[in-house]
Amino acid sequence: MTERMILTQKEMEEVVLKRCWLARYWGLAAQLGICADIAMSKYEHWSSLAPLPFEVVISAGDDDSDSKSRLVQDSNDLIGEGNIESMLSVEMGLKELASLKVEESIAHAFSQQRRPNSSRLSISDFKSPGDAKYTEAFELSTEESEDVLFKEAWLTYFWRRALTLGIEKDIAKERLQFWIGQSRHSPASHDAVDVDQGLMELRKLGVEHRLWEASRKESDF
Repeated sequence: MTERMILTQKEMEEVVLKRCWLARYWGLAAQLGICADIAMSKYEHWSSLAPLPFEVVISAGDDDSDSKSRLVQDSNDLIGEGNIESMLSVEMGLKELASLKVEESIAHAFSQQRRPNSSRLSISDFKSPGDAKYTEAFELSTEESEDVLFKEAWLTYFWRRALTLGIEKDIAKERLQFWIGQSRHSPASHDAVDVDQGLMELRKLGVEHRLWEASRKESDF
């Protein structure tokens, strides 16, 4: 059977979102001096394809049809280039981002910027041994708050798709409801921990890859 080369609407949405992820994190890398030899050129490339990464991902996390119009419009703009090569390109970009540990370096840079403004925590400040959530949450910077909101919207979008396609049926609805709830309040430090754990879970379960496989199978006849 010949592999389908043209992407569906939902697959094109994924391409748009992953371009946004790459544009956002290469942009932050450039600002923070991470991978300084390549960050700016990577940012310029991906931002030319996704000029408003934060706004698009936030709209994708909102189930309101009006809020999602930006994502739909951006994915419609892929028509003409909405083929499998577009998806392969973003997947290669994401692998490169991961191999260079760009996201980890950004998280470390955020924590270093925060440290001078954070009071020293004693062992009694922890809820329990090994618990990374503090009794008294420190205030996130504007950049960190935006990062939490961005990741919450990302998790909401992909768990909503997982629920629709029957992936991880036992937990998909619970996760979706959790991330929708999280996005309804201003981010605090424990939310930053939650989103990072949420992304680790999403990746460990291979949800994004399984969505792609399910979508390809669903549309192939």
